[in-house]
Amino acid sequence: MGLVSTDWLRKNFINKNIKILDCSWHMPATQRSGKLEFENTHIPGSIFFDIDEFSDKNSEFPHTILPGDIFSEMISNLGISNQDHIVVYDSLGIFSSPRVWWMFQYFGHKEVSILDGGLVKWLKEKKEIETGKGKKYPKTNFKVTENKSMLKIYEDIKNNIINNQFQVIDARSKGRFLGTEPEPRTNLKSGSIQNSINLPWNECIDPETKCFLDKSLLEKKFKALKIKLDQPVVFSCGSGVSACVIGKAFNIINNNEPTIYDGSWSEWSVKEGLFT
Repeated sequence: MGLVSTDWLRKNFINKNIKILDCSWHMPATQRSGKLEFENTHIPGSIFFDIDEFSDKNSEFPHTILPGDIFSEMISNLGISNQDHIVVYDSLGIFSSPRVWWMFQYFGHKEVSILDGGLVKWLKEKKEIETGKGKKYPKTNFKVTENKSMLKIYEDIKNNIINNQFQVIDARSKGRFLGTEPEPRTNLKSGSIQNSINLPWNECIDPETKCFLDKSLLEKKFKALKIKLDQPVVFSCGSGVSACVIGKAFNIINNNEPTIYDGSWSEWSVKEGLFT
């Protein structure tokens, strides 16, 4: 159940084995706080999952995946167990929740689903909401098993330019990819990784419902860009968040676990010396 509907969650959110995570994260320029917005409005029983906090503070690049032992401890502190079915959502419909879906997949937890349409669809349907700091659960002992094949680092991407072992798909806007719009992070040039292909993340989302496009439409999107669906693909973006949107879209098509270039353009541009 990689995706669940708002109706499904409404019927099942009192199930004691379901843990609901609000994973709302916003680009810094928006000056929006996912945590403050959560305290004003969230789905009943939700826990706030802070993507910035669940990132490696020892890395110079944003949203770097945590070491397994730290992720395990932090998830245990939220009261999530290996037996739970986790449902993730965000306040933009589909934007940051796929990143958290991917994180749990990477750490070996398969029972994790994305709420299709997220809080946008939930509110539009006038379903119940809560306010406050969210649900508290007793501490657990969450175990992780890292699937390192789901992650690529700078050296992998650099070597691939010559070896051409996988396709690199970039989820940023066309302007950032083409270098005609500035990067949101200061002092970094926009542009793209050599031989990469651009598929802006929002092109995989229905603008009205904020749900993923149907499988057949997603398949057409990828095929129109000459992306080979039966060959390895690695997904990139600015800092590893929206890459997971198109990674999930690809997963809807072929059910493969998506591989993310975790450093994405934030790391690539620095290590390649692409400064303004």
